[in-house]
Amino acid sequence: MISHLINVSFEDLLRELSPQVLGSVVRRFHDFSAAEDAVQEASLSAALKWPVQGIPENPRAWLTQVAFRRMVDHIRSDSARRRHENKAALETNFSVESTTVESESAADDTLVLLFMCCHEVLTPASAIALTLRAVGGLNTKQIANAFLVPEATMAQRIVRAKQSIRSSGIPFQLPSSDERDQRLRNVLHILYLIFNEGYTSSVGPELQRDDLSREAIRLTRILHKLQPGDPEVAGLLALMLLTDARRGARTNADGELVPLAQQSRELWDQTKIREGIELISTTLPKGSVGPYQLQAAIAAVHDESASSSETDWPQILALYDLLKRMSDNPMVKLNHAIAAAMVHGMATGLALLDELSDDSRLVNHYRLDAVRAHFLERAGNEREAVVYYRLAAGKTASLPERNYLLTQAARLDTNT
Repeated sequence: MISHLINVSFEDLLRELSPQVLGSVVRRFHDFSAAEDAVQEASLSAALKWPVQGIPENPRAWLTQVAFRRMVDHIRSDSARRRHENKAALETNFSVESTTVESESAADDTLVLLFMCCHEVLTPASAIALTLRAVGGLNTKQIANAFLVPEATMAQRIVRAKQSIRSSGIPFQLPSSDERDQRLRNVLHILYLIFNEGYTSSVGPELQRDDLSREAIRLTRILHKLQPGDPEVAGLLALMLLTDARRGARTNADGELVPLAQQSRELWDQTKIREGIELISTTLPKGSVGPYQLQAAIAAVHDESASSSETDWPQILALYDLLKRMSDNPMVKLNHAIAAAMVHGMATGLALLDELSDDSRLVNHYRLDAVRAHFLERAGNEREAVVYYRLAAGKTASLPERNYLLTQAARLDTNT
């Protein structure tokens, strides 16, 4: 244990262990909010003592013991829960050595915590916040900064999420086999949303938020370790790695957006690409192909292309044909239109966009206008392309994307 920790910072170690400890405390005491407070106090105690005294032989057991004692103190301070106090005090009379038995359930506890934080009783926004807080180890201020909302707003969102869990009576246990597939889809969806917000920020001055993308990948790695046989978990991890590999080429020295076709592929992270391709290549032949695996396969085709002009668009279109059949996601349909345009021409792409213009989920989204502008430009209709580039710019809250779209409009306006 100690040899594994030599090169790990205290902050990283506490971040890794906190969800495991929180899971143990919630499982024992069935009080999410109080358990979270107890784990935070234990982590603070560790941050003060470990740099001086050294990391204990079993740091998870140390944190669990301190958190359990904080919970007993909390129960004892509440006279209305005197009966619970006696039971909890008896249950919690253990030594560090006995706590090592608890560590055997660390994997299950972390998995249950993920399932709980991504439960369907929560809105996606609340689930994201709670997942980043409880499982990711980010504090409220960090999460608020990531989503550009006041810290008080994010704190209220987290409190409401915990209240929803409490009032719903969700038990702290792994769901039944019948429930697990549906619950796992919720977990994957929340991790996917966190990654997407980090890779292309929906608001603010930065195109990317590296901390969110890294956290999404870290959490998905944990989930893959806990659920190694699930092909969609592997597919999502592969998708994240293959997409995140392009991060370094997505902006220039001035922080301006660089579209995929113009990116310097020498800047792509080949280590992530190799790992992602190995994951998806191992997973796809096993059958039971899902949407995350298909998206990862599409990302792999892009990443394996030596240049933009050598991209195998017919293969990408075939994959999007499959994906569109199993998903009603409007962005899948929009990306399918892009692939169809690259294979069959801009007229085909524009016709597909006309069909999508009636979809209420897309009508006010900037990407529909941005893609139409691109198709019109490639079709030679630069005057109309200017109109749609400007319409798209007016609909996005991302400053880098807005600047890019306005730059395209100004470039074409000068030409015409």
